[in-house]
Amino acid sequence: MKRVFILIENDFEDTEAMYPYYRLKEAGFEVEVVGPKRGLYHSKHNYPLEATKGAGEIKDLDDVACVVIPGGLAPDRMRMNEKLVAIVRDAVKRGVTVAAICHGPQMLIEADVLGNRAATCYRAIKRDLINAGARYEDRPVVVDGNLITSRRPSDLPHFTKAVLQRLAALVPEAG
Repeated sequence: MKRVFILIENDFEDTEAMYPYYRLKEAGFEVEVVGPKRGLYHSKHNYPLEATKGAGEIKDLDDVACVVIPGGLAPDRMRMNEKLVAIVRDAVKRGVTVAAICHGPQMLIEADVLGNRAATCYRAIKRDLINAGARYEDRPVVVDGNLITSRRPSDLPHFTKAVLQRLAALVPEAG
């Protein structure tokens, strides 16, 4: 259970994908980038990141410790892909750690997993989060069970620290 998925689509926020990617690798996790299909995706600033797996290739989450959802415009694109949404829905249901930053909680909204859960997000989608049943909190990081959410790139140190702390408790040999 040392595998982590980072979900990706075009126009992802560079730092929100890359910062957790390298920190999780540094902590000893096998990090796999998962997109709608295998291939190259580009960030808002045209930085490329390769999806080594397509969403349709994911059959189960048995050995997955965490699913990370970076923001940018990517979550708006990702939520149109039912296979990516199903990964998020299944992960939350199974108790897998799901960490979403900035616009990433759009995937939590689409997966319909926020009912009465504490969460935060980028202010542009705050009303969407509330309408989806979440208890919005304006803090750098909000942890509610297996959900970890953050507001923006400047919150990345808090976000990634919370992810690593939760995973260290679940996967003691990590870190």
